[in-house]
Amino acid sequence: MRVRGGRGRVLCLGRLDGGAQAAEARRLLLLREGEAAPGLAMAEVNGVPSCRRFTWEEIKPRSGRSEERWLVIERKVYDISQFHKRHPGGSRVISHYAGQDATDPFTAFHLEKSVVRKYMKPLLIGELADDQPSFEPSKNKQLTEDFRELRATVEKMGLLQPDRLFFFLYLVHIVVLDVVAWLNMWYFGASLLPFLFTGLLLGTVQAQAGWLQHDLGHLSVFGKSKWNHWVHKFVIGHLKGAPASWWNHWHFQHHAKPNCFRKDPDLNMHPLIFALGKKLSVELGIKKKKFMPYNHQHKYFFILGPPALVPFYLQWYVFYFAVQRKQWADLAWMVTFYIRFFLTFSFFLNLKGLIGLFLLVRVIESHWFVWVTQMNHIPMNIDYDQNVDWVSTQLQATCNVDQSLFNDWFSGHLNFQIEHHLFPTMPRHNYWKVAPLVKSICGKYGIEYQSKPLLKAFADIVYSLKDSGELWLDAYLNK
Repeated sequence: MRVRGGRGRVLCLGRLDGGAQAAEARRLLLLREGEAAPGLAMAEVNGVPSCRRFTWEEIKPRSGRSEERWLVIERKVYDISQFHKRHPGGSRVISHYAGQDATDPFTAFHLEKSVVRKYMKPLLIGELADDQPSFEPSKNKQLTEDFRELRATVEKMGLLQPDRLFFFLYLVHIVVLDVVAWLNMWYFGASLLPFLFTGLLLGTVQAQAGWLQHDLGHLSVFGKSKWNHWVHKFVIGHLKGAPASWWNHWHFQHHAKPNCFRKDPDLNMHPLIFALGKKLSVELGIKKKKFMPYNHQHKYFFILGPPALVPFYLQWYVFYFAVQRKQWADLAWMVTFYIRFFLTFSFFLNLKGLIGLFLLVRVIESHWFVWVTQMNHIPMNIDYDQNVDWVSTQLQATCNVDQSLFNDWFSGHLNFQIEHHLFPTMPRHNYWKVAPLVKSICGKYGIEYQSKPLLKAFADIVYSLKDSGELWLDAYLNK
């Protein structure tokens, strides 16, 4: 039996006898909106569960702008108003989907879904009403259904299963480069050329360890989440000197809502340093805001971008993050990196030389990191969250770089950025296998699947900054 509640809400009474149904129906009909106990989700009548039914009009306002935060997964409605603070992936990433259907990101981000669902049960407050679509009207229904079929095909093909030998050999090649860097200075001394070559080798180690920790952070190296988390702490902490908790907090937001202003932290440089995206740049100009001379940002990018991000911002910020969040285990792993670095090279260098080598390594790493990570996103569409479907969200914000052995190694397979964003837990060695399937679904729906040469991808970063700077200047002066 169903009883219509406030705002068209359907209340399921379950299999009760006639008298119990009538009594429960009268009780529910007498309830006014807000009279029920706060947080009351599922009730039991005579030991039988009853459920509440919701419309999208009721769910949409619970988007985090107020204290209430609801989201939908597989037509079930969950109240995350308190849980988001305890969410293992971070408070913000789950909150970015408050008021929305989160079925596809939930499927994309979690490995052991049956385990996760056990923790979701206390959060369940009801379901979508029968007359409600499974997701919002702003999302392409057929595209979403086709992509879910594609994902099922990908799972059957075993493309989400990692090749551990691949990742083991990848780790070995990082360790070998690290050892060779030390042996180079041990054998040739600390004169200028060996010093620079050691810095180059160690910078390469940092970049490649960065791609490996990225794999672990996305749970794509081991079949169990806990193994990925444990090894992730070692790789990012001991090999790179950064906290795993910071990476999780930052990077999963980017994947949840790429290029969505105020939801993707990679866009935090707008507007204090850069004016990003055509729409946001024009908006900034119309409001007559000028924190920097944005019409010259494609020039000062070469000063404030690749050379500065890691050594002059992230270098201190990761320590601040770990201490502020009381991530003491991460902090301990970070300290082991600095102890190892300064102890091993103190045999050859004085304090000034050690600091110089460390800064050289960070500058090389910073260039590598910025160019590779921004080539797929900065030239693409940047806007506020439009709450479109998963495929459209990812494709409008990402592009690929042509495949080659060098490009695969240099970018940690992030030249397959489209495939990585659609299937974030997929092991990188399988991206090329799923790419034809992704191209096919893009072709069916007329979605542009961009892939470009590596150098053109680098150049497009600069060109896009130049274009958005000019749009800002025109709006600033004339609108």
